Amino acid sequence: MKALTADLRLGTAVSTAAVPTTLVPAMTLLTHLVYALAYLIAGVAAGAALWALRPEADPLVAWLVGALVVLAGALAHEVVTRLERERKATRRIAGLNERVEELAQLLEQRLATDSGAQPDGAVRYDAVMQEVKLLQSLVARLTERRAPRPPAASAERHPPPPATHSAAPSGSPFGAAAPSAPVPMDDAAVLEAVRDALKADRIDVYLQPIVSLPQRKHRFYEVFSRVRAADGHQIMPDRYLDIAGREGLISTIDNLLLVRCVQLIRETERRQHAIGFFANISAATLADAEFMRQFLNMMAQNHALVPKLLFELSQHDLRAGGAVTMGILSQLARLGFRFSMDQVTDLSIDLDRLLRHEFRCIKLDRALVLDPANAARIRELRHRCAAEGIDLIVEKIETENQLVDVLDTGFDFGQGYLFGEPRLSRKPE
Repeated sequence: MKALTADLRLGTAVSTAAVPTTLVPAMTLLTHLVYALAYLIAGVAAGAALWALRPEADPLVAWLVGALVVLAGALAHEVVTRLERERKATRRIAGLNERVEELAQLLEQRLATDSGAQPDGAVRYDAVMQEVKLLQSLVARLTERRAPRPPAASAERHPPPPATHSAAPSGSPFGAAAPSAPVPMDDAAVLEAVRDALKADRIDVYLQPIVSLPQRKHRFYEVFSRVRAADGHQIMPDRYLDIAGREGLISTIDNLLLVRCVQLIRETERRQHAIGFFANISAATLADAEFMRQFLNMMAQNHALVPKLLFELSQHDLRAGGAVTMGILSQLARLGFRFSMDQVTDLSIDLDRLLRHEFRCIKLDRALVLDPANAARIRELRHRCAAEGIDLIVEKIETENQLVDVLDTGFDFGQGYLFGEPRLSRKPE
């Protein structure tokens, strides 16, 4: 794969050098100064002409006319500048699309050659080509987004991480966490940072272990997304998820996350790690018919990876989606996918309904589990889930004392900073 990457880089460089590039001159500083001088002179001339033609008129009227001409010129200047910026952005996105198409062609040529020499060449070719098509469609989708508008104040979807941190667990398929320095940003700045990160591929993937209790052996990893701003600072999900949701960007973030998740699963398969991955998916992504079609085509080429991927939906999304969401989940379940429910706030859970749609895991907040008022209902839910083959996972376990309390309730799986904080994953080679 490294050799393939080197060939692709070389091929792209040659291709780029061979194609003549037409340079469209952008507006320079001198051009802006000439425009400004032009409408300033026009404004002064208009005021002076009115004063000369109507000397009996109030001089203030002449000054107002001149000011209106200057304002009209400034407005026209602003419109021209914005149009120039839009044309420049369009050219850059068109260039990015061309690069993706070149990459697809080079992959097709190289992998088609390799397929004759390697037994699994055809399978690897189909899998990589599906990922390229998915990424190409996501890039194209960014061109359809409207210009950003100032969003309303956001509400937190996830609570901020606690102050405690632990070292990365040994043997984890990820490296050290990137530093996260808080940067004050208003909602409009956050939205612009998310858009820029999507275009520049700065949506980082983080993994947090889910362990068996009391052994603390890693059984799964949950996949999270983090937006990395241009200056390297991270924007946490509780800050950008609601804003991105209102602007229609959540499905794009989820889509990128799913593609990366499949790459991670393939990497663990290559290293023969028996571990699964939880990937959060929103109702907007489930309703994205075009992406889901391409994603399922990709998974059809990697059917052995399907059992290792669990889609995670919140209790609120499951209830709000109703029959439509459940219908989509039924179709995915027939293909072998399994599901998990998280963000549980109501313990009145219809387990029969979840079982019919292949829900095999339920995540419960540690505070909800340890609340004495919920003791009887938690005990009943645990017994029923054990009988039906549904795994219960207690999340947000941060200290040893909390773990002792959870173990007393008899749960088999845990997640939290005590077992490992979310760590930046290495991109598959």
